[in-house]
Amino acid sequence: MFFFLSCLSVSLLSLLVVFCHAQTEVANTTFQVGVILDFDSVIGRIGLNSLSLALSDFYSVNANYTTKLVLHARDSRGQVIDAAASALSLLKDVEVDAIIGPQNSEQASFVIGLGDRVNVPIISFSATSPAPGYPPTSYFVRTALSDSAQVDAIAAITKHFQWSQVVLVYEDSHYGNGIIPYLFHALQDVNAQVSYRSIIPQTATDEILRQEIYKMKTTQTRIFVVHMSTSLASRFFPKVKQAGMMVEGYAWIVTSGLMDLLYSMDPDVIETMQGVLGVKPLTPRSRKLSFTATRWKKKFLHDNPDILQAELSLYGLWAYDTLWALAMVAERVGFREPPSSLQNTSVLNSTNMFSTKISQTGPKLLEAMSDVVFEGLGGKFHLVDGQLERSSFQILNVVGNGEREVGIWTPQGILNMNVTSSEKMKSIIFPGDTTIVPKGWKVPVSNKKLRIAVPTEPGFTEFIKVEKELQTNASRLTGCYIDIFDAVMAALSYAVAYEYVPFEKPDGSSAGSYDEITYQVFLQNYDAAVGDITITYKRLKYVDFALPFTGGGVSMVVPITNDHPDNKWIFLKPLKKNCGERIVSNLGRLVVVVWVFVVLILSSTYTASLSSILTAQRLKPAVTNVEELIRNGDYVGCHKGSFIVDLLQDLGFDKLKIMTYEHPSDCEKALSKGSENGGISALFAVMPYTNLFLSNYCHKYTTVGPTYPTEGFAYVFPKGSPLVADVSRAVIELTENGRIPEIERKWMKNVACNGPDGTGTSTSISLQSFNTLFGITGGITATCLVIFLVSYLYKNRDSVKRILSSNTTIWSKTCAMFKHFDERDPKSFRAKLEDGESSVPNSNLCVNTRTSTVVPVTSEEMGDVNTEQHTLAIPPP
Repeated sequence: MFFFLSCLSVSLLSLLVVFCHAQTEVANTTFQVGVILDFDSVIGRIGLNSLSLALSDFYSVNANYTTKLVLHARDSRGQVIDAAASALSLLKDVEVDAIIGPQNSEQASFVIGLGDRVNVPIISFSATSPAPGYPPTSYFVRTALSDSAQVDAIAAITKHFQWSQVVLVYEDSHYGNGIIPYLFHALQDVNAQVSYRSIIPQTATDEILRQEIYKMKTTQTRIFVVHMSTSLASRFFPKVKQAGMMVEGYAWIVTSGLMDLLYSMDPDVIETMQGVLGVKPLTPRSRKLSFTATRWKKKFLHDNPDILQAELSLYGLWAYDTLWALAMVAERVGFREPPSSLQNTSVLNSTNMFSTKISQTGPKLLEAMSDVVFEGLGGKFHLVDGQLERSSFQILNVVGNGEREVGIWTPQGILNMNVTSSEKMKSIIFPGDTTIVPKGWKVPVSNKKLRIAVPTEPGFTEFIKVEKELQTNASRLTGCYIDIFDAVMAALSYAVAYEYVPFEKPDGSSAGSYDEITYQVFLQNYDAAVGDITITYKRLKYVDFALPFTGGGVSMVVPITNDHPDNKWIFLKPLKKNCGERIVSNLGRLVVVVWVFVVLILSSTYTASLSSILTAQRLKPAVTNVEELIRNGDYVGCHKGSFIVDLLQDLGFDKLKIMTYEHPSDCEKALSKGSENGGISALFAVMPYTNLFLSNYCHKYTTVGPTYPTEGFAYVFPKGSPLVADVSRAVIELTENGRIPEIERKWMKNVACNGPDGTGTSTSISLQSFNTLFGITGGITATCLVIFLVSYLYKNRDSVKRILSSNTTIWSKTCAMFKHFDERDPKSFRAKLEDGESSVPNSNLCVNTRTSTVVPVTSEEMGDVNTEQHTLAIPPP
């Protein structure tokens, strides 16, 4: 019985002890938190110092909390394998509820996979790479800004200074590569192109660094964006200065990771970075931040006596805020399920190296973490999509032993509260200790000249002419467009060495079309192309053009025909083929009387119209529109290798009906023949060609139809070439000051044409114009004369026989004939009038006024009498 009672007492006592222990555990719940950092790195030491200080500060302020975080730190030694081993140890041996770390993105890409498997949040304040290599995860939390958040700020700087080209310099690592796609897109959004990418290995030797820096120096671009760790940057920038690339004309921009740790770099390295620009997330100033920074620095220097200089960096602020956020979350969750509630699972099923358990607390911590919002040392702590909310950025300038703020970037643009509203950034000291803003590019320092391709398609030599030196066989290029390009390059604010390279085969023939020469520029076989090259959408896909230096447009040239004044029926041209009607009424006759007064005007109009026809060539085109050419199936032509072939096909011409020619003389011959005789009915050419062609053949051809709009001739450059902007500005300048028109007038002296303008030019009148009129008049006159003579001879045949049969000379006979012809017929009525006779109206009698006798007259004779003024009217008996 005693034994039973003793056993019962012991059991009750044990239960009481367990109960009391359970009550104590509920009152002081601890959450196990793992920490994985590189203890020997700057960021690792900063993080450990901040986490330790934050843990102490949090529970000093919140002493009444019933939960507490316990940290278990592990050293990753900068290796992915060590980071993974540390994570596995924490998950299996410590059974942590969360892990802060690992330190870099490469380590994080492995560790977050383990966190997903066991439902343990992986919280990193330093893995900033936005690399797409991260697996899709719900248990990774980034309590830092992603590197992608700063790309718009960097792009805004390039836009502010109008830098159109940049070189990207970054280390070949998970951290270095992650930002590049985002940086590319941001730069493109502000019309800045990446002309070169310099990828430097993390373990690059000094020789490799020197070789890569030399490559960058030989490029045209002078703006560099650098994204690398401080360890690599400490070796990189001294060699950049040694290469002479920290002088006037250069600009360097570094990302926030490097700018944030600038203070930790050797002073000698900082000295080589004078004038460098950088960005860093904006941290709001506060009294709490200043107080904490002082205590943090004191603690850091005490714990790390080998380091003489220390500052509370951005990574330190994020680490501090991370622990405060996790401590707040633990208090909200409140209860950590005992280990016995965890479920067994194998993490590495393929090796079965160990078994760990799935956390039941992790999901609760993760859910509560997304709801935490507070003002931390680094600013507002608020997670959006599992990472810290985007903020504004400082724009900093390395000057002296540190940096100074020259501007602030926000999503709305660059701001600066310390200068006038008209200024966005303070005065910046660029490399070379100058405030002169770098242009952004420069001709490469190598001895290589720019190779300028020139098309050698035969054509108008006034534009481009390629000649060979007899002794050296070297090419000599002249022409209007060569002179214009020389003038444009001379107008640049810097010297550019270049040489012309004819685009031709070894035998001197053209090496291809205009499309092919532009494609060779794209392949970088040439640095540019100059000549009569038109801007087209197809070519813009792979090259850039400067602004056009001459106008564009395609017009149609056709032969002209004219109504020549030698036309034998030209005197009928002023008349209309209209019928008149027979006048049958008195009113009609009255109208005719009125029109009699208009006869003078009509005759004058006829005279003027006929004069115009006789003194001017009436010109008209042989073809008036494209539709007529297509409908008739006519052949048309254009310059060989031109884009106009595609344009004509777009207009509806059959490809087989399009002929191409090399020389202007070939075009003229084809036009003169016409489609019916193996030639063409129309020539299509760009306006400069058309104007020059018509100046040589202006009396034979003219332009008709609309001018099809196209861009003008322009210089070709590789995509992203910095020369494009400067050359375009020079073209505008020379156009406005009249230099380009002056060069064109020099080469196009005969471009003016006094030829066909629609009405033509005046011409002299020849007798051929009146052949038909003279023929009709002469024919009628001759016919009447023959009839008269025959009638005369017949009526006077007796007298004629007598004269001709007389024994007189021929001259006497001739005189006798003329005398007989000149004698009046005594029977004629006019002879009677001259003898004093007068007609009596309304009768067939005539009164002789001298003898007062009445004589009969015929009706024909009466007609003559009525026209005389001295007729005497005698009433009828």
